[in-house]
Amino acid sequence: MTQPKALTIAGSDSSGGAGIQADLKTFQDLGVYGMNALTTIVAMNPNGWSHNVFPQQASTVEAQLDTIFSIGVDAMKTGMLGSVDVIELAAKKIEEHNVQKSVVDPVLVCKGEDEVLHPETADALREVLVPKAYVATPNLFEASQLAQVDKITTIEQMKEAASIIHDKGTQFVVVKGGKQLDYHLAVDLVYDGKTFTLLETEKIDTSYNHGAGCTFAAAITAELAKGTEVNEAIKTAKAFVSAAIRHGIRLNEYVGAVRHGAYRTFGDETTITSTSI
Repeated sequence: MTQPKALTIAGSDSSGGAGIQADLKTFQDLGVYGMNALTTIVAMNPNGWSHNVFPQQASTVEAQLDTIFSIGVDAMKTGMLGSVDVIELAAKKIEEHNVQKSVVDPVLVCKGEDEVLHPETADALREVLVPKAYVATPNLFEASQLAQVDKITTIEQMKEAASIIHDKGTQFVVVKGGKQLDYHLAVDLVYDGKTFTLLETEKIDTSYNHGAGCTFAAAITAELAKGTEVNEAIKTAKAFVSAAIRHGIRLNEYVGAVRHGAYRTFGDETTITSTSI
């Protein structure tokens, strides 16, 4: 028997809610065999939950990728890459192995932070890796950095940023509205170079959303690996992450994580409204 295979190039979240842990759980839950190349190790200080990030050398990442590509992948995603060298390596491997289904989640900071400590990584993502993406999934902050625009607070500004990012070479851009958007629904904006499409669901009032972005991108990747058409893959991913957020769990006094198995375990039917604008 064969099983679709997906690769994640991302960091390790020691708390288990985000990063490669979220990606592999999502792949498994959607019926895809997951493999990973570890780029960074993230540990949280138990007193206050500040992040400590330990990047891996590009040569270490490349050795992992050589192993994985010798097996073969049907789709791949990137998450936290940690350095310009690793960003350039990911772009090189996409081209070298002619990866047609690549999802770039352009992680710039850990959740709870909003300052890019190493602007050169944003530059490398914008100019080197994002142009190689089949699908890019920036949140509002990441979209503003990639498009080099001011803080995004409206759907019109989301459209402007998506258009700029698409012009860099990405085939599909999904700007995630998230909790920061002043809008009564949970909204994501999809742009394919011709049409802007709003995907809307109910907004879930919870703080247990650690790992939501990684999970969303991983779900798109898993569906693409299975051969799902891209727009349907994005919708399935939105339903998957909505269920994960709805059934999120408390980890400790600082953080709660999404529940990756909720889509299958609870059989939630998320109503998604799709509107071209």
